[in-house]
Amino acid sequence: MKIIEKTKLWFGLSLTIIAIGFVIMLTSGLNYGIDFTGGTLMEIDLHKSVPTNEIRAITDSIDKDMTINFLGKDKNIVQIKTKKDLNSDKRQEVFIKFKDKYGLKNNDLMKADQFGATVGKEIRNKAVISTIIAAIGMLIYVSFRFELSYGIAAIIALIHDVLILICAYAVFRVPVDSPFVAAVLTVVGYSINDTIVVFDRIRENMKYSKKKDYVDIANQSIKQTIARSINTSLTTLTAIVALYVLGVESIKDFTLPLIVGMAAGTYSSIFIASPIWVLLKSKTKM
Repeated sequence: MKIIEKTKLWFGLSLTIIAIGFVIMLTSGLNYGIDFTGGTLMEIDLHKSVPTNEIRAITDSIDKDMTINFLGKDKNIVQIKTKKDLNSDKRQEVFIKFKDKYGLKNNDLMKADQFGATVGKEIRNKAVISTIIAAIGMLIYVSFRFELSYGIAAIIALIHDVLILICAYAVFRVPVDSPFVAAVLTVVGYSINDTIVVFDRIRENMKYSKKKDYVDIANQSIKQTIARSINTSLTTLTAIVALYVLGVESIKDFTLPLIVGMAAGTYSSIFIASPIWVLLKSKTKM
């Protein structure tokens, strides 16, 4: 199995995907949700399940890009989100439309909140800080458990996975909101676990190798762990795909990029982290 010898191919494939994602981000931008941009959120108890197109008939006059989710065991609660700042009168106007159409009472308006841009900025900053802290912690852990070259290779692979995840958000126009933070940290945690399995095998093979041929050692280690990595990933992805197929809209917005991110994590553990480790060991003494 010659994985390391095709390093340029793996790097080129990743860079192409990331470049496409960045072009889309530069032209269309990310689809930030109200958690990051500010806006209005309302939850109304309709006491029955209602088709989405009926809700759209009401909300399109306010915002055609309004996000609609259904909550509750019987999907009887409609949650609507808009990036527009609707004041108290406007929110009441929206509720009256639902009230008249479905014969609701005043207490059926369960929630009507307005988020400012300042709150969105704070959430965005905390998301960045959380990711950086996680990356630094993992670098320290991997460097301590193995050595610096492993830590650097692992962090570069993590950056690769986060970039692929962000590209997925850009390409599929998934709203970037609070679950985005959870998706990033989930992918980072999953990816580092997969990478450590490969690195652990590399370290073991290094101990018993008389000739320090880093390319051969990496290829042998990947061969020994690739079945485990693929099987674990397929098991995890099967559960996530089931959530995507059967879940509500808000769950789909979370699971779709998670599927891409976890696939990228498996890919990077084999085709990115290990080749980078070989490059570092070949050109330095780390």
